[in-house]
Amino acid sequence: MSAPVPTAEAPARRPAFLTLLILVLALAAGIAVIARTTFTADLSAFLPSAPNAEQRLLIDQLKQGVAARTLMLGIEGGDAATRARASRDLAAVLRKQRDFSSVNNGERGDYSAAGETLLAHRYVLSSAVNAERFSAEGLHAALADTALRLATPEGTAFKPMWPRDPSGEMLAIAEALIPAQGPRMDQGVWVSRDARRALLILTLRAAADDIDTQARTITEVESAFTALQTKTPGFSALTLAISGHGVFATQSRELIEREAKRLSILGAIGIALVLLLAFGRFSALAIAAVPVLSGMVAGVAATSLVFGQVHGMTLGFGATLIGESVDYAIYYLIQARPHAEAGTDAKGRSRWWQDGWPTVRLGLFTSFCGFVALALSGFPGLAQLGVFSLAGLIGAALATRFVLPILMPNGTPGVGLRPLLGHATGAVLRAMPPWRWPLVALGVAAALLLWQRSELWRADLGSLSPVSMEMMAIDSSLRADLSAGDARTLIVVQGPNLQATLEATESVARTLDGLQERGVIGGYDSVTRWLPSLATQRARQGALPDSAALQSALAQATADGPLRAARLAPFVADVERARTLPLIELPALQAAGLKTIVDALVVQRADGSVASLLPLQPVQGASAPADGASVDSSDVQKALAARADVQVL
Repeated sequence: MSAPVPTAEAPARRPAFLTLLILVLALAAGIAVIARTTFTADLSAFLPSAPNAEQRLLIDQLKQGVAARTLMLGIEGGDAATRARASRDLAAVLRKQRDFSSVNNGERGDYSAAGETLLAHRYVLSSAVNAERFSAEGLHAALADTALRLATPEGTAFKPMWPRDPSGEMLAIAEALIPAQGPRMDQGVWVSRDARRALLILTLRAAADDIDTQARTITEVESAFTALQTKTPGFSALTLAISGHGVFATQSRELIEREAKRLSILGAIGIALVLLLAFGRFSALAIAAVPVLSGMVAGVAATSLVFGQVHGMTLGFGATLIGESVDYAIYYLIQARPHAEAGTDAKGRSRWWQDGWPTVRLGLFTSFCGFVALALSGFPGLAQLGVFSLAGLIGAALATRFVLPILMPNGTPGVGLRPLLGHATGAVLRAMPPWRWPLVALGVAAALLLWQRSELWRADLGSLSPVSMEMMAIDSSLRADLSAGDARTLIVVQGPNLQATLEATESVARTLDGLQERGVIGGYDSVTRWLPSLATQRARQGALPDSAALQSALAQATADGPLRAARLAPFVADVERARTLPLIELPALQAAGLKTIVDALVVQRADGSVASLLPLQPVQGASAPADGASVDSSDVQKALAARADVQVL
């Protein structure tokens, strides 16, 4: 048997097969990357990648801040006793789970561990401690002041502690722990202002941008509440409301994914119908899908490889990519059709490579120039859009250039309804001249709208939020009940390390004390109330007298009063112990149960730098500034203008 005679078409089949094999392997690899891709809805991706001090703080808070890791819970329904019991039971269940760094519902046990630590270190924590404090005159004044404070309802709980702390240092520290405006208490737990809802605050361990873990944790809360409803009589009438950053993030992601799928399906159906009308063949529709599929897979896979994740808005932007990718296919399918005079055997793809491809290539190049600028943006979210578009368009163009000529060498022979559509379009164009003046009027109206945009256009970015108005209302209600979110003005103190930041914060706090005395601000919170700098602690510790000197001063301070110095022997012993007690540092304070307070006021970064946050409280009864801040920051900014390490936000 003789060997087959080689033909001219045999060598062409091998490159065609190789091209299709490369396409299949590339799509398989891209789909494998997409299967392991993390999709996110974190809007911090649209903040600068090289932020200034204020922007850096905002990004830190959005990703790691306590506010972004906090869930607010409200238990409604039933009577007050049932809600309080459900609050205690739910808090007990959640405290056993490792996903929460703190679970608070107002129960006194929430800060029992912290109380022991603060009591032991009260003399290095109290700002009143100095050498004069322990003189005979200072002790006499402190004893008189403490006696008056113990006579108040708030001071009653500290009477058993009085022999150990007659100067009232612990009472002053405890008062600092009480927020200026806290939630209402009823039956030992937090309740809403109208007492119809029991309240809880949960702080999650997961980072705010770890949406998968936050979603799982929210599910755990709901499951724990459902389990209590099932096994506890009377709990079936209760309902649970949850809000917070984690709830918004998970709901936003679900909505983005759902809308992206829905709109993608609708868009694909619309494009398919247009192509069927234009070409009248399902084969042409299938061929047109190749650049689209190639572009989408290339875009998502490239974005995932470069950034490690893909933002939901990046996927939404893929609709633009689909439109341009389909254009590439339409150009080929129509332009590769043989001319009538060339005969049906002519290779339309050869002519398209020569005449049509340069046009597509030019369009690709112009798009490339635009998206390169986007890919080099300092905003990670915009850079994602640029990389996605660049990779997608290149993938679609390559598929058009090398794959479509193999699958359909002469384009599509079908004409479908193109002639009819062409005639209809021509008729519309011929009918347009009489409408030129109405169109001019529309242009003028558009210019007026642009001019009056401040009154007619919504510039609030909140209008872009996918969160429902119902969820926003629940969030606002829970925040109002918890008195959360009133401090919308922050003083930010930044330093190269923790101690430098604490020392600078103490200096700023002295300035704020003066502003509070003048009535500029209503108050402020500072981490240095519970964690003074080591230098300040050493100074206070050094001001403590030895036992002999303290006993002598006590004898003089109590000489003319009913109190005998001998009754204050526990006080003398505590002061002597405090003289050699190790200074309190951040890990000890966090371990004592004050981690939530510390984390809310201190931002520690990977490079070792630290930022301290001092939320400002408004003056009671004062009207809010027009810019939505909690206080008028102009006087605050003037008072701190000379400090380069301080920002007013």
